Amino acid sequence: MTESVGLPPPGIILVLGGLLLPLLRGLGPAVALLLPLLTLGFIWGIPDDLTVTMPFMGQYDLTVLAVSPPTKVFATIFAVMAFAGALFAHPITGLDSERGRRWRVELPAAFVYAGSAICVTFAGDILSLFIFWELMAIGSTTVIWSAGTKAAGRAGYRYALVHFVGGVLLMAGILAKVFALQGAGVADPLALHHFFFGAAGFEGLSFGSGDAAAWLILLGILVNAAAPPLGSWLADAYPEASESGTVFLSAFTTKTAVYVLMLLFAGTQLLIYVGLLMAVYGIVYAILENDMRRILAYSIVNQVGFMVCGIGIGTAMALNGAAAHAFAHIVYKALLLMSAGSVLYMTGKRKCTDLGGLYHSMPITMTCGIIGALAISSFPLTSGFVTKSMINQAAADEHIALAWFTLTAASAGVFLHAGIKFPWFVFFQKDSGLRPPDPPWNMRAAMIFFAAVCILLGVPGLYGPLYAILPFPAAAGETLYAPYTVPHVINQLQLLLFSGLAFFALLPVLKRTLTITLDADWFYRRLFPGVWKHLLRPVVLAFREFFDYLFGHLPQMTKDVVYSPPQEGRMFKEWGLGGAMVVITGFLFVYLVLGYIAA
Repeated sequence: MTESVGLPPPGIILVLGGLLLPLLRGLGPAVALLLPLLTLGFIWGIPDDLTVTMPFMGQYDLTVLAVSPPTKVFATIFAVMAFAGALFAHPITGLDSERGRRWRVELPAAFVYAGSAICVTFAGDILSLFIFWELMAIGSTTVIWSAGTKAAGRAGYRYALVHFVGGVLLMAGILAKVFALQGAGVADPLALHHFFFGAAGFEGLSFGSGDAAAWLILLGILVNAAAPPLGSWLADAYPEASESGTVFLSAFTTKTAVYVLMLLFAGTQLLIYVGLLMAVYGIVYAILENDMRRILAYSIVNQVGFMVCGIGIGTAMALNGAAAHAFAHIVYKALLLMSAGSVLYMTGKRKCTDLGGLYHSMPITMTCGIIGALAISSFPLTSGFVTKSMINQAAADEHIALAWFTLTAASAGVFLHAGIKFPWFVFFQKDSGLRPPDPPWNMRAAMIFFAAVCILLGVPGLYGPLYAILPFPAAAGETLYAPYTVPHVINQLQLLLFSGLAFFALLPVLKRTLTITLDADWFYRRLFPGVWKHLLRPVVLAFREFFDYLFGHLPQMTKDVVYSPPQEGRMFKEWGLGGAMVVITGFLFVYLVLGYIAA
């Protein structure tokens, strides 16, 4: 192992460079495209055995850079995503336009967000991981707020509140574990390997129902993974960001949570069921939704469910599948959101009931959206086909029938809501009369780039480089996974065929109306504010008036009692404080005696 001091993690390039972008004025957009590429080069220039430490509080060392098995695959796609997102957000209309002014806030925040996510993947101790984890929350909240609308402001506030709670849970678990390690005399309580709770995977330790630290850490991570009922923040906040902001948001928070789950909880059986719940939950809400970006937001929950389930299975095949699927998912989900964002940018509309017939005038946007839809549906010759199926195969290899059947059914559901529903209602179905052109060149270029990646990763023989950087690569002369077998191709085509037939057979039922879909965020958006407004606030106001009067007059009342001048007559004889205390004590004594007798 090579040790070094002073070399920062690669994500710092994006964090610091992003903060400097507003100062560069005209050079900013070009530098914004260069920074992710520099970061990517830095990532691949780091030896796998390099460790970078820095002193902390005089007695600990923080390991700010270390390479774990899944580091390279996650860090690589995070950097690629930062590049594509910067290209999509490029202020083609100039920095003084409305889009340019938003860019000066959104892109620095997005680079802080992306850079922090990369730093999490290189963190070698729990404190470094937590610091960059929380920095991600700051960057992502600012990305939401940069949209500049009232809805974005409110959604960003709720987003920040939920992630604050998640951060508190995570920090509480970390502190509990660190204090326990210190009590046991461990010299390096911040070292990441002490937090490997998983039953399998990377030298894991087991944890039980009495290990509060592990449960708190797990809950804190699942908040970021958008696991229900903790994950309604995703569909609440992401669609309120700008057309480019949503693209950034789709990539980092949930996939960083997947990375940390893979590192700390690989093989934890509970995650199988959490992942299955996410996969089904995301499908149900995506099918019910009318807003095209909320459809794709719920689809993120569904797809992350596949990854979480794979982490719960915990075998080498399952963990490779989760990592590969995270890589492919970031690409095709960003492509779908770029397509939806382009429609929003050119039409100003986001509801399926207001759209349709756009294939006439937006052929590039439509084509790229369809490619993303095929990839998320695991169509052969796309990236989803060579990645998602690894998780299903791992469930079959371990004879986990519930997981295999549920994931297979969920794959059919994905084709319903993202593979067909999104492109059908947006680009086809009825003719809305809208004839907007395709978006500006930078948005088209970003979509074409990711559409090409979706296809190239699915071509036989071209997915090898992705398989080579997975956590458990194949040994020399062995095959990691063979996706293009005749049974697999036929089974997948049959699944997609019958899913498509079901969609068009149920089309009258699936047509959307102007409805509102209730999710768990209803509790903190409607119920809790309603309880406060109609029940608690009147009580608080009533008591506030009482206490305002009491404390406002208490000084004068005290002065009058203690210092009041003597009056005429026996009743107005001046009382000393000692006598008053005797009387009060007597009353208390009588009260206690009566209470004792009554009992």
